Amino acid sequence: MSAPATRASTTGRRAAPTSRGRGTPPPRTPRQRKAALGLDGGGWFLLLPALIPILVLSVGPLLYGVSLAFTDAQTGRTSPTQVIGADNFVDLRYDSLFWESFRIGLVWAVSVTALQFLLALGLALLLNQNLRFRWLARTLALVPWAMPEVVIGIIWRLVYHQDAGILNKTLTDLGLIGENVDWLTNLSLALPAVILVGVWAGMPQTTVVLLAGLQNVPLELREAAQLDGAGVWRRFRAVTWPAIAPVVVAITALNFIWNFNSFGLVYVLTNGGPGGETRLPMLYAYEEAFRYGQFGYAAAMGLAMIAVIAVFLTLFLRKRLKEEAA
Repeated sequence: MSAPATRASTTGRRAAPTSRGRGTPPPRTPRQRKAALGLDGGGWFLLLPALIPILVLSVGPLLYGVSLAFTDAQTGRTSPTQVIGADNFVDLRYDSLFWESFRIGLVWAVSVTALQFLLALGLALLLNQNLRFRWLARTLALVPWAMPEVVIGIIWRLVYHQDAGILNKTLTDLGLIGENVDWLTNLSLALPAVILVGVWAGMPQTTVVLLAGLQNVPLELREAAQLDGAGVWRRFRAVTWPAIAPVVVAITALNFIWNFNSFGLVYVLTNGGPGGETRLPMLYAYEEAFRYGQFGYAAAMGLAMIAVIAVFLTLFLRKRLKEEAA
């Protein structure tokens, strides 16, 4: 009589964990989630090594720059800095040099971003193929990315040099030009020449991002489209492009921000010349702040550029997201 009872009790003990294992655990409360992440009590202390540099090096200077835009801060003043409200922005509204530099900045940013994307997409599609020495080609494609902007600017100044530059020598040997061209001081050629350097310098990171997106496109979809008789262009439009569209939106927006805020490359190449033809907004703000000492006015320029670019990016991203949803 005792054996069946023992087996029954053993069976009952074995069944209990099975029934509990099949059940769904109750949802965690917010306090339990914080405790699991280590954010309750002193857990926030673990985030300080990451938060302090951000607050000190990013948020702090940004807030200081915003406050400076509403003052008459200047170098060499004996009287204390005063708050003048929106006077800097009123002056900025009628500053034709600023709006001309803003126009040049938009031409620069749009041209460099568009050309970077088109060339990087073609290079990424090529590097995504199963080619011999593909690893070497990928490594060489990253060379401009590893170089500082100052070094890139110096190298290209030598390339564009009127008398000793390799570009003039090559074009002369090919019979395309009759005399040497001073690319960086010519009013009509300076901006296109600088744009070419910007495209060369910024194309590697765009290529890497697009290549990563291409490698995430399911191979089965492309093979299925090929079996259905779709050509190369149709496969790209119907399979590849929809898969990499989110990556394209992200890298295009980031490139536009980076290019519009460019400073070092153009500063080394032309310093804004000739005649202000390559004076980007950041160069103009730099001159107002550190050449003429108008820190409050330069800060107002920076704040105005942030506001306008934010509007442009909002409209661009909204349009692209609507296209994605459609």
